[in-house]
Amino acid sequence: MTRTGFQFAYLQPLFTDVKRLRGEGAYRQLPAPQPSSSLATDDAPLGAYAASTLIRTSYSAGVAHVDAFRRLVEAGEADPQSPWTLMRGALENFATALWLLGGCDRTERRRRALALWREDMRNRAQHEEDINHVPGPGGKTGRERRQDVEDLALTLGIPTASLGRPEAGKIIEKAARDAGLPAREVTAAWRAASGFSHGRYWPNLRASMPVDAVRGGPDHYLMALVIDETQHRPFTRHTRHLLQRLHNRYEARAMPRGPDCQPRTSGGIIMLRALALYWPPPSAGVLRPSPRRVPVVRAAAPG
Repeated sequence: MTRTGFQFAYLQPLFTDVKRLRGEGAYRQLPAPQPSSSLATDDAPLGAYAASTLIRTSYSAGVAHVDAFRRLVEAGEADPQSPWTLMRGALENFATALWLLGGCDRTERRRRALALWREDMRNRAQHEEDINHVPGPGGKTGRERRQDVEDLALTLGIPTASLGRPEAGKIIEKAARDAGLPAREVTAAWRAASGFSHGRYWPNLRASMPVDAVRGGPDHYLMALVIDETQHRPFTRHTRHLLQRLHNRYEARAMPRGPDCQPRTSGGIIMLRALALYWPPPSAGVLRPSPRRVPVVRAAAPG
């Protein structure tokens, strides 16, 4: 088969959005919520466990993933896996931030934030135990802080039973649906990307394109694979849509713009006061990545 070039023009709108967020040695952060905003009101009783902290951290992580992918593409080093794994990191983080911002019920938003903080502290406790970390004077372990989160939830009338571990798939599905995206299509692409991230076999069959095959032994072939752009293109489009939606929702919730969940807008895309984002048309370009060979066993490979 003839190897085809990586037509990366469809990536340029998202790359341009994120490139404009690069500052001197760091990415521009989302601004802290204004004191009289809806988000600041959500945060008020949460203290150190504010929702806005998680939202801003997720946003920055998503931006960093996209920018890492942009630099990889511009260096001519894209491969069949990295476009999926890096875009997955971006989409998952943007969706998480939107999920934390979502809903018109203040108690539900606080519950989501505390559930994520509780999981955060569970992961932190595991790491502390792995490295035998002992807090300094006045410090607390992840386990102790996890208990603090549970105690705080109870003071707000949020039962501990409702703080179950947040599931990434459900968060993405909810965020996609709230953003007007086809939720099943978004989660399906995310699952393929997660498969690539964890070295699973099946995404090679479902989200890559074979361009060559050679016999690797008496019972198997080695297949050269390249990224299937027809599947990665909508994944990129959904990621950009979530980023734009996140900008809009954060502006509405973090600025004193009107009644809770009824932001006043002047039409068009809302621009954050701390950011300057533009949406230019894509520019064309072709990149030819090196294909990756994976074994295909005729008798045992799943279809």
